[in-house]
Amino acid sequence: MAAFELTKSTLQLVLNDGNDFKTGMPVYKYKSFNNVKTSATADQLYAVANAFAGLQNRPLYNIIRKDTADVTAE
Repeated sequence: MAAFELTKSTLQLVLNDGNDFKTGMPVYKYKSFNNVKTSATADQLYAVANAFAGLQNRPLYNIIRKDTADVTAE
């Protein structure tokens, strides 16, 4: 049986940067925070992301959590 251990978490804010002039499609900018505790809950990350979003000039579009894990055999 295999097991995994979270080794790193990244919080990424997706900010709306308006629309592309040629295509009219939305353009997004990303802000990443790499030193996120792997034990952080969704509620905690949501609160932090909204606090950081309040400091940005662009409106918040989405919040992404990226986890990295080591997979090993037990």
